[in-house]
Amino acid sequence: MSMKADDLIDRRRLRRKLTFWRIAAFVIAAAAIIGLSTWLAGERIPGVASAHIAKIKIEGTITEDEDLLDRIDQVRKSASVKGVILSIDSPGGTTAGGEAIFDAVRKLAAEKPVVAQVGTLAASAGYMIASATDHIVARKSSIVGSIGVLVQFPDLTGLMDKLGIKLEEVKSSPLKAEPSPFNPTTDEERAMMRNMILDSYDWFVGIVAERRSMSKAEATALADGSVFTGRQALAKKLIDEVGGEDQAIAWLGTKGVDAKLSVVEWKPAGSGSMFLPKALAQALGRTLGVGDFSSELIREIGAERLFLDGMLSLWQAEKAVSGD
Repeated sequence: MSMKADDLIDRRRLRRKLTFWRIAAFVIAAAAIIGLSTWLAGERIPGVASAHIAKIKIEGTITEDEDLLDRIDQVRKSASVKGVILSIDSPGGTTAGGEAIFDAVRKLAAEKPVVAQVGTLAASAGYMIASATDHIVARKSSIVGSIGVLVQFPDLTGLMDKLGIKLEEVKSSPLKAEPSPFNPTTDEERAMMRNMILDSYDWFVGIVAERRSMSKAEATALADGSVFTGRQALAKKLIDEVGGEDQAIAWLGTKGVDAKLSVVEWKPAGSGSMFLPKALAQALGRTLGVGDFSSELIREIGAERLFLDGMLSLWQAEKAVSGD
C-alpha cells in the first residue's frame, strides 16, 4: 500500500510540474508573438487614432538623422497629436545635423504647440534644437549651453616621420583638401577654417538671439562655449522654466492642449542592429542585462561618434570624437 501511495504522490507532483511548464511555454510563446507582431508593424505608435500628446526623444550625438526627421514630419501631419514634447538629452553633434532638426521642429511648431524638456544635457546642437521650440523646461541641475562651433583634425606628421612615411600629392590649388592630417597646417589654411567657423558661429548666435528674444550682444555674451545649470540658464533666459515633464504638460495646457491627454512616445521604426531586428534586439539585451543591443550598446562603446564629419556643435568634442 505504501508503494502505491508514493507512486500516486509522484504522479501528482509530475502532473503539477507539467502543467506549470505548459503554462510557462504558452506565456513565452504569446510574448514572442506580440513582440514579433510589434516589430512587423514597424514599431509605430499604438492607438494613434485617439488624441494624445506626442513625445519625441532626441538623445546622444546629433547627426542628420533621416528617421528622426521623418518622425517629426509624421507627428506634424497626425491629426491625433494635439501637442508635442521634445525630450532632449544630447551633448550636440554636427552643425548641419542640428540645423536640419531645428528647421523640422520650427515647421512642426508652426502647426502644433511644441515644448522642449531637457534631461541631463542639452548642449551645443542639442541646445540649438531646444531653442526651436516655443518653451524650454530643464531640471535645476541639467547642463545647458555650450553655444559655439568647432572643427578638429589630427596632425599625423610626427607619427609619419617616425614610421618613415612620406606623402606625395598633386592638386589644383594650395587649399584643396586642406587642412590635412598628413601636412602641417599653414596660416592660410587656419584663416580659411576660421572664416568658415565664424560664419556658422554668427548664424548660431543669431538663432539664439531670435528664439530667446535677446539682443545680438546678449546672445554673444553667452556664446563663449560656457555651460550652465538649469537654474543659471533660467536666470540668463536660455530656458523658460525649471522642472520636468509635468511642467512641460502644464505649459501645453496653456496653449489649449488638454493636460489629461496621454503622453505617447513616437519611437523610431524597427531597424535593429546588423544582425537583429530592433524589437528582438531589445528583448535579448534586456534578458542578458546589457541594455538594448540595437542602440544602447553601440552608444556605450562610442561607436556612433566615430563617424562625425564636418563642423561640430558638440560639448567636449575631443572626448566624444575619440571615444574616451
